Amino acid sequence: MKAKKLNELYGTLSETINGLVKLGYNHDFNIKDECIVCHRTNITLSPDDFKIDHVYRFEGDSDPEYQSILYAISSSKFDLKGTLVNGYGTSSDEATTKLIEKLNTHNDQHKMENKSNQATPQRPDGERLLNAPLVEMNLEEVIKQIKSEPTWADSDRNSVTLFKSETMRIVLIGLHENAELKPHKANGVINVQVLQGKIEFTVGQQNTHLERGQMVALQDNITHSVRALTESFFLLTLAMNKIQPTNKKGSS
Repeated sequence: MKAKKLNELYGTLSETINGLVKLGYNHDFNIKDECIVCHRTNITLSPDDFKIDHVYRFEGDSDPEYQSILYAISSSKFDLKGTLVNGYGTSSDEATTKLIEKLNTHNDQHKMENKSNQATPQRPDGERLLNAPLVEMNLEEVIKQIKSEPTWADSDRNSVTLFKSETMRIVLIGLHENAELKPHKANGVINVQVLQGKIEFTVGQQNTHLERGQMVALQDNITHSVRALTESFFLLTLAMNKIQPTNKKGSS
């Protein structure tokens, strides 16, 4: 069997990690303050000490909290290769995001470029435009797509990411009747707009029922949950918190 290359798809997150191990990316990196650390070798790398060789993005079968991003990382200084896993959207790890943004700034990689989703086992076609100066979205067609996929038939939910930039995510989520997004927080302001059906949006002891044409906005880091009272489809928009540069002067 022909060996996979770094920029080829492997399948799931775990399958991709296993594939990268075969390519020499056999260290597991974790976040420590504004650096990454390999606990096996006890080596700590600053953004100047490593580079990102490739990025893999994985869309969850159910909701945005199951989405993740995998970085293939190498360091010529320490002769190390390994992987770093981080979520994005509502599940992103703030420390990791801060580190990656710092690295992107260091490498001058923050310029606008058109980006499309990569193919996944669930959606093998790929090439859905996610970020560009103008991104068009046909919501009725996306709902049809959600309902036509095996995930919708086999589980209580399905979702499609429509737009994804460094500062915003837009996801169309479908829930079967009584399906629920468990209590969670988002690292940014969100709004939820119902396109079809009826949902219950809960914050603490407050329950709000939303139908087609209604929406709510919620400030960041507030625990909330969503339950579908009928088969429902809604837009989730996340305006991610802007990460401020760290100022170490005067710190105690």
